[in-house]
Amino acid sequence: MRRALGMLLAAVLCAPAACTGGGGGDGTGPAPSGDVPGSIVVASGRDVTGQNGVRRRLIDAWNEQQEKAGQEYRARLVELPGSADEQRGQLLGALQSGSADYDVVNLDVTWVPEFAAAGLVRPLPDTLVGADVIDSVAGTASWAGQVYAVPFNSDVGLLYYRRDHLVRADLERTELDGVTDWRRLEDLVDVLDEGDIPGYEKGWTTQLAAYEGRTVNAVEAFASTDPDFALTDDAGHYTGTVEQLTRGIAELRRRTDTPYTLADATQSDEAASLADFTDGRTTFLRHWPWVYRTLHQSFAARQLGVTALPGRAVLGGQNLAVTATSRRAEKATELIEFLTGKESERCLLDAGFAATRVSAYEDDGVRCPVTAAGTPSAAPSGERPDRMPRDAADRPAYARSVLLPALRRAVHRPRTPLYGAFTQTLTAQLGPLFGTDPPDDAELAERLDAALRRALPDPDDR
Repeated sequence: MRRALGMLLAAVLCAPAACTGGGGGDGTGPAPSGDVPGSIVVASGRDVTGQNGVRRRLIDAWNEQQEKAGQEYRARLVELPGSADEQRGQLLGALQSGSADYDVVNLDVTWVPEFAAAGLVRPLPDTLVGADVIDSVAGTASWAGQVYAVPFNSDVGLLYYRRDHLVRADLERTELDGVTDWRRLEDLVDVLDEGDIPGYEKGWTTQLAAYEGRTVNAVEAFASTDPDFALTDDAGHYTGTVEQLTRGIAELRRRTDTPYTLADATQSDEAASLADFTDGRTTFLRHWPWVYRTLHQSFAARQLGVTALPGRAVLGGQNLAVTATSRRAEKATELIEFLTGKESERCLLDAGFAATRVSAYEDDGVRCPVTAAGTPSAAPSGERPDRMPRDAADRPAYARSVLLPALRRAVHRPRTPLYGAFTQTLTAQLGPLFGTDPPDDAELAERLDAALRRALPDPDDR
């Protein structure tokens, strides 16, 4: 069954009318003359769609295609353990030392400038990031005017909410598409606090532990206070001001204030905040698109809602790049073209990822021949292996109306080759805000400004 489905996927994804570009992305032409036949090793973080998830199935489909064409190339996925920060460290160490024979690396969007500036990944053809890629997402692919990585799956902060809690609090509206600012959210929490909701403790939770989750929440608060938000320029140099940081810190303080925020949020990561929300301790949750499918395994559609995050939301996601040391760079580029093509992106969307191409959301003719779980589109009874609501075109029900607009409006985290230093500095300096005796906004802003100037020095000031 697995082989048959893989061949079907390969056939659909690389039908002559569907393949993009003219560079042999379908793998049926002669082998690239400069490449060494063998395994193309793809290094990536964990696939949130589970064991034998959609990323692995897409790679299997490409391998089926190569075998059918008589090619001597096969791709192999290596999943790196640990958090995103730990994975970055593993990839940097492996590529700098040459200790791992990786051909393709799946980079967090914030890592692209760092890996490009260090010469660890190769420039790629501009044609791999075409007009179909969502504009905000396309902006993560380049550094210094050159494409170095192709958007694979995207991400954006969203607001999940418990409709059943809103009903218990006697609120008339349980569809919250009109909640566009945090004041309105606070008003709803005030009503919820007076309701009879079993297990309920506070209005909302998010990820404020001392890791990238804290950085994301901070950047979302900072960007919501400044329509022209940017802490770095195009060269990655720090451009923030104390005044800008003061406004951002004040907004972050208000969003995480104890009357509205679960106390455990200050120590929570993605898993902990999701568990608190699922247990009913909060009504609202800031989280990523992949939990839409996960939450619907526990809740019926009438119990659960999702909408855009009030204010500005941070863009996330991963991009595929070819390593500078790859001996199969041309074939690796073909693999990336396949994995990021229209039909592959539709597969990623169906599986629970945020797709990077507009066509995955809007073109009903672009379909994935397997479902999110990698099984036939429906059982004989018409039932699916998951309970995720879907629209008439079989996409996740929220994809076109909520997810795509959120991606288009999303804000980038600072783009700099020194992003690791930036996020470590921001996370550490904001720690006192969540302590027992936090400094005032202006004092904390001055400390943060000085620390960021040290972490992201302008070459002219050295």
